[in-house]
Amino acid sequence: MDLGIKGKRAMVAAGTKGIGLACATELAKEGCRVSICARDEAKFAVAAEHIRSEAPDADLHFQVCDVTSRNDLQAWVDEVNQSWGGVDILVTNTGGPPAGHWTEMNDDHWQSGFESTVLNVTRMVEMVAPTMKAQGWGRIIHITSVVAKEPSALLPISSTLRSGLMSLTLLQSKELAPYGVTVNGVLPGHTMTDRQVHLAEVVSARDEISVEEALTQRGQTLPVGRLGQADEIGAAVAFLASKRASFISGINLLVDGGQVNCPS
Repeated sequence: MDLGIKGKRAMVAAGTKGIGLACATELAKEGCRVSICARDEAKFAVAAEHIRSEAPDADLHFQVCDVTSRNDLQAWVDEVNQSWGGVDILVTNTGGPPAGHWTEMNDDHWQSGFESTVLNVTRMVEMVAPTMKAQGWGRIIHITSVVAKEPSALLPISSTLRSGLMSLTLLQSKELAPYGVTVNGVLPGHTMTDRQVHLAEVVSARDEISVEEALTQRGQTLPVGRLGQADEIGAAVAFLASKRASFISGINLLVDGGQVNCPS
């Protein structure tokens, strides 16, 4: 299927590993020019090698950026605008807030969680929306989590803030729809990433089992009987970023192997 986005200019936050890297890779495979930001410049070469192993002719740009910093985000957007003349696709993505019981979370945990999970999203959309509106076309995809739909006692901050992000997604979609800009959320379920390994380590310490056992058990809780793979999330994002998804806006798409028990 031709997604019709060859040559489109895409920005992917936190795109050097995990789900972010998978999103960048899928977009590059579709012929997009892809700009990736991350805090650690040392990871750029490995990310570029991975992407070009699947999209040899990929046009890539990397920028050191802390997504919790307004100045860093603005510098990234300005660089893409200057180099490519605008932005067509934005994928917002960040690492998750710390895991643990809600009574173990302090004010700093909640504040930093808000900045990394919600505030950075509002900033990024604020910065790219004018260009998208002016050109009459845009795709914005927020990477969130199934805990937005079904709260996890292990992830109280993420559960609370990401559920609010679903509402923000809907609000943004309604405001930008008249300009040809769609806004959607993607809610990954248990997916094999560094974050998943970290959560397995928490469960391992709590339940006195190995990390491998914790990962296996988590996969077996899903109806499909396994953990998801990052490229499966990336494929969903690429479709929502495509011309073929022009009539899809304001949704929060579960990509979870049937994990969540509530209707989507």
